[in-house]
Order: sequence, then structure tokens, then C-alpha cells
Amino acid sequence: MGGGRRGSDHLPPGTSPLNPLTLSSAESADEADASSSFSDLSPSVSYSEANPGDHSSLATDLEPADDESQQRRYKTYLEVLESYVTPPRMPPHALQAAKNIIARHRPGDWIEEVGGTKASDYDIPETTTLLLVGPRGSGKSTLVNRITRVFQDDPFAPDRGQVSHNVSVTEGSCFLQEYMIPRNSKSLCVYDTRSLSTLSSDNFKLLQHWMMQGVSHRQMVIRDSDDVVTRKRIKGTAQQGQFCPCQKRMVNFVIFVVDGISVLKSMDDKDTQYNDMLAETFNYPFLSFHDNKPVVVVTHGDELSVSDRAHIRTYLGELLGIPPLTQIFDIPGRNEYDTELAIVDMLRYSIEHSDRNLPFKHNFLLEGQRILLRMTNKLQGFGEILELVMIFFWIQVLMLWGIKYLMKW
Repeated sequence: MGGGRRGSDHLPPGTSPLNPLTLSSAESADEADASSSFSDLSPSVSYSEANPGDHSSLATDLEPADDESQQRRYKTYLEVLESYVTPPRMPPHALQAAKNIIARHRPGDWIEEVGGTKASDYDIPETTTLLLVGPRGSGKSTLVNRITRVFQDDPFAPDRGQVSHNVSVTEGSCFLQEYMIPRNSKSLCVYDTRSLSTLSSDNFKLLQHWMMQGVSHRQMVIRDSDDVVTRKRIKGTAQQGQFCPCQKRMVNFVIFVVDGISVLKSMDDKDTQYNDMLAETFNYPFLSFHDNKPVVVVTHGDELSVSDRAHIRTYLGELLGIPPLTQIFDIPGRNEYDTELAIVDMLRYSIEHSDRNLPFKHNFLLEGQRILLRMTNKLQGFGEILELVMIFFWIQVLMLWGIKYLMKW
């Protein structure tokens, strides 16, 4: 089960999907086994228990209502569910072509020359930088490893990102880590970051710093709420007694990573702290570029039933205010084909929006012209005021002259 896209909207033109295929009985059985261990999280029906072409049995826990918003959510849920029931399939050569387009992409290749601008008007970076942001245990490092495997030919290459086996006994990554995609590329990199804190003030301060000041490889991440022991441990593991030559990069787009299981638990429980934190952080203005909000990746969906995964994406779409079919990607951890398709689709979306939102160059000549124009406008306004003062002055002179003349009479 892949990202649940609708016709692979963000894949390159000319790569049309094959006719939709349903899962085999073996895949359905695997899905049922994976979902059975989490059956207590939701009363929804697993994929193996339903006819793939019949929506009624899969949508038993979300019935349409008279309320307009409920009807909208129900319709969206069915659309998301349909993307799992009849997922888009691409021939192997088309998927490989899509991966090659991303691998060959250079920053600025997809700039849209709108508003009379040209590509030369934009400040194009050497490397497109994507920032991974997410709570503890959301799977950011695992996502780095999955992205890497999509673009590498060596099946025996070790994982790059350090994955936490037991998040309850570790802080996770406390340093920013840069990963070039593919490994030897200079055009695209993904930054793994320290997990979000339960304190909004910590998150906002770090996010604002990264988005405004940039990020660099092996940069320490210390929160204001970290105690003395944690600070000493982080500084002790840094082992940086010398100057760090790593280049600072400005963030071009954000990938917001969430754990599907935690989202589902927060939906079902009275404690909504996890989902509230997601919404508050996601809507932090510094994470958006103009009107473009981050892309969302849902992880660990392969451990849930299909209807649960559709519920999660529908819920996140309502919570975060983004379309669940085109901006929320369900990236599973088992099926190699669906994982590759979802990752390629997600990266295409992220890179395309990165190019769309590149800043303009600092044109000193143009800036000088604008400053001169502003000064001229101010001087013009000052001239009008001076003219009024002179008119008033001469009126006063004439009045005094008239009074003096009348007094002589």
C-alpha cells in the first residue's frame, strides 16, 4: 500500500500508470496479520476482510451525515480509501525514468518564469535543502534510509541514518545530519533533525533559527529546556575541538514527518496532546513558504489496516488544512514498489515547490533605483508642504501690509 496518490499527480509527464491492480491474496493476508495486532486502536475493518471493490464494508466506521462538513470528510475519506483499493501502478521503466529525473535535477530547473521574471532573477542555491521535522519516534532517520535505498544500486549498502531501537531510553539524534540524495550528488540533500519537544517554545525557537539562519552538518541542537546533564552529554559526544568546515545551507522546503500509530491513538483517546502539538507546530509561520505549507509524510502505516490509514490521512487533512491525496504521503516500510513510488512522488512535490519559492537575488542597482524613487517621492511631498508654507507666509505678509495701510488712513 503506497502513498495513496491520485494518478501520481507529481510524477513527470508522459508516465501514465497502468491499469489498477488489486492486491493478491498473499498480500491481503499479510495486511490482515499486520493490522490484527492493532485492532484495539479502531473498530475499522481491515483490508483482508473486505472486497477490494466494495467500499461499504471498509467504511463501516465513518457513515455520511447531514452536516455539510461531515459529508465533505466522508467524501474525502472514500477518495483516500479508493487510492488504497485501486492504487496507481507504473511500469518499471516509467518509475525508473521518474527516479532519473529527480537524480538529474539541478536547483532552479523547475522555476516558473512568472510575473515577467527570469531564472537569472532568482537566488539559486548550489544544493536544494529539504528539512525533516517531526516528533520523537516519528521515523525521520528511517525515512532517510528509505529515500537512500530508492536511489542506490547496492542492496548491501549499510543504513546511513541512526535509527533508535527503543525511543524510551534514548534522546535520538541531537545533531543536524546532512544526507546527499543520491549519495554522491551535489544537487539535493535531506537534513535529519532533533525531534520536536513537548514544549512549543523550544520548537518555535529552534525552527525559527533553522529557517532564518540556515542549517549545517553536525550542528549541535540544544534546547532551552535541556538540563545540565543533557547539555554536558551532547557537548561531550560532539568531540569537536577543531573548527568545523561544514557549509551552512538555507532551507528550501520542509518535510513534516508523523507517526501514524501515534496519530491514531490520539484520535481515539481523550488525550489529544500529540495531535495538538502537530497542528500547532505545522502551522508555525516560519515553516511555510508564502502560501505553501510543508509536505506531510505518515510513517508506520504498514502496521495498520487500510481503513485506519485512510482515516489518518483524512483526519490530518482536516487538522492541518491540506489536501490528503496530494500533500500527505503514506510511506510504508515493507512493500518495496509502493515505497519507491510514494518516495519519488513526495520528493518531486518537495523539489518542485522548492524551486517555486526561491528568493530573488539582491540586485543592488535595482535596490538603488527603488531607494532613489522613495526619496524623490518624499522630496515631492516635502516640496508640496514647502509650497503651502510659502503661500501661507505671503498671505500673512499681505494681511500685515493691508492692516498697516488701513492704519495710515
